Amino acid sequence: MARHQDSDRGIVNNARIFKTTKPIIGVVHLLPLPASARWGGKLKAVMDRAEQEATALAAGGVDGIIVENFFDAPFTKEGVDPAVVSAMTLIVDRLMDLVALPMGINVLRNDASSAMAIASCVNAQFIRVNVLTGVMATDQGIIEGNAHQLLRYRRELGSEVAILADVLVKHARPLGTPNLTTAVKDTIERGLADGVIISGWATGSAPTVEDLELAVAAAGDTPVFVGSGANWDNIGSLMEAADGAIVASSLKRHGKIGNPIDPIRVSQFVEAAKMTVVVSEQRKKSVSSVRLK
Repeated sequence: MARHQDSDRGIVNNARIFKTTKPIIGVVHLLPLPASARWGGKLKAVMDRAEQEATALAAGGVDGIIVENFFDAPFTKEGVDPAVVSAMTLIVDRLMDLVALPMGINVLRNDASSAMAIASCVNAQFIRVNVLTGVMATDQGIIEGNAHQLLRYRRELGSEVAILADVLVKHARPLGTPNLTTAVKDTIERGLADGVIISGWATGSAPTVEDLELAVAAAGDTPVFVGSGANWDNIGSLMEAADGAIVASSLKRHGKIGNPIDPIRVSQFVEAAKMTVVVSEQRKKSVSSVRLK
């Protein structure tokens, strides 16, 4: 089932933030930050790498960028050290001056309040929240949804930062057995997410098209994003089902998560993704034309 872009909210959200209805969002994985286990002692090195990757993503044609403290693993499950917040604020502020793209923030593993604070201070457009609602068993321990706190904090800040929330997030298992449809509806209707993210079981693992279709049906007017595993082989089917994709591994040198961004791979991937959208739209127009006749 193809994703129908006939609902105002889905179009308005993506068009407002990303200037397109089906964005490709590249990821800047920050090198280890202060207070992390592998911190190297030089923030300038982290900044330089982030600048190179953001520039490569922008040059390759992505529609947005999300910045994550990915290499800070092992992660704390909730509140990160203040040094991480300070470092990410400096870095994201610099990247927003460097590239003219919508910027998002994910403070791993689930420090949504810090992400919201950083985004609000630097005028970033969105954040990613791994566990907004529900309870998940993870390698960091039990993580509980924080929608109550986060939504009120956003209101207190007077912020308009959008919240993109994972549903049944990767590298985790739900406590209990909620089905995907219920989880998507709860994340939107009870957690008030502005968009939902569907991933496979781990980094680099794609969701099934069937799961995306279930999520789309449950989400109604709320955009549904692919959160992991998009590659050259599956991007066509994934983009036909979903409203956009967050991409990391496929844009890196040799497709390896630890490597830097490869600008050539970015441009080739974005071109392939956009072409699938164009073909899909042309196919739908042809079908509509035949039906009218």
